[in-house]
Amino acid sequence: MAKKTTTKADNKKSDATDRETELEKALQKITKAFGEGAVMKMGDRPELKIDVVSTGILSLDLALGVGGLPRGRIVEIYGPESSGKTTIALQTIAELQKTGGKAAYIDAENAMDPKYASELGVNIDDLLLSQPNSGEQGLEIAEMLIESAAVDVVVIDSVAALVPKAEIEGAIGDSHVGLQARLMSQALRKMAGTINNTNTLVIFINQLREKVGIVFGNPEVTPGGRALKFYASVRIEVRKGQQVKDGKNVVGFASKLKVTKNKVAPPFKTVETTMSFGHGIEHNTDMINLATDKDNDLDVITKSGSWYNYGKERLGQGLVNASHYLDEHPEVSKEIEAKIREQSAPKPKEEDEKKDTAKDEKTTADKKPEEKPTTDKKPDDKKDDPSSFGVDRLV
Repeated sequence: MAKKTTTKADNKKSDATDRETELEKALQKITKAFGEGAVMKMGDRPELKIDVVSTGILSLDLALGVGGLPRGRIVEIYGPESSGKTTIALQTIAELQKTGGKAAYIDAENAMDPKYASELGVNIDDLLLSQPNSGEQGLEIAEMLIESAAVDVVVIDSVAALVPKAEIEGAIGDSHVGLQARLMSQALRKMAGTINNTNTLVIFINQLREKVGIVFGNPEVTPGGRALKFYASVRIEVRKGQQVKDGKNVVGFASKLKVTKNKVAPPFKTVETTMSFGHGIEHNTDMINLATDKDNDLDVITKSGSWYNYGKERLGQGLVNASHYLDEHPEVSKEIEAKIREQSAPKPKEEDEKKDTAKDEKTTADKKPEEKPTTDKKPDDKKDDPSSFGVDRLV
């Protein structure tokens, strides 16, 4: 009786079955040891919906791609002195408090101005404030607040001011190489998972320093080591621009905000807005500029000469008057913001495909059949004929 021959295909099938069995056993062991959901197939995971906190700056919310700063993530806001970093953090807290959220502010710089915070809309009676004595204390307080899952936003202002205990206890002039970088690295390793599990937004404000002896490239660096750059899902660079004057008085400055890192949407989007002294970034002014910018292709507010119009409703002559009108009519302001967010929201792929198909069909229908020029050349030779190239190829 002839022996049954085993083919390579049979061996592969047998190996695949054995591997699946072993994998199933491993998954059962992991589930038993660490609980349900410790390991799963990516397709079985529930759809990830990103919760956000608005910054109160509509142009920045749209530049972030998801409508605000993502919860359960680490965000770094950095830039030169007096560029508006703290203002953005405080305006984010003000927006959060409007929805009933709780916020904490770790003021490592000991420079918090309650009056200015109130001007920006922050309810200081409901804001948790800590002014730690050392970097370790500040980060431990932040960690405890995050672990409580009772705080929605934690702001740490700033990384550069989180001074390690050893440096505080030492004499001025003593060398402490890499202490702060190690402190930040350890803290972020410990906090990253808890931040995600508790859905807390943690904002680190950071300063800029310059490397000595850099000839080529950007010499600017952020203090605190590289760990924060890696752990941050979003990094926003804030730059100060030209002064804004009212007559001879300087009332503010132009501010440039660039999303230099974004793990939740495409990065490198830049917005320009105006920062007013004592008032921060005025929401309605920013919104009008955003709506009337031709590059944004929004059909909400129209500008006719110096007049701003919303549908048949006249908002005012000049940006200042139009902004004042929206200040006095908050319901109109909310309606305009809702329309801008709706028109700026990313469209589903199916809609885009339908629009592209309709556009292609229309283009094909509009095109007239081209007359073939009579030529003695063979079709194969046409590709070598310079006259067959488009005008744009010759220019």
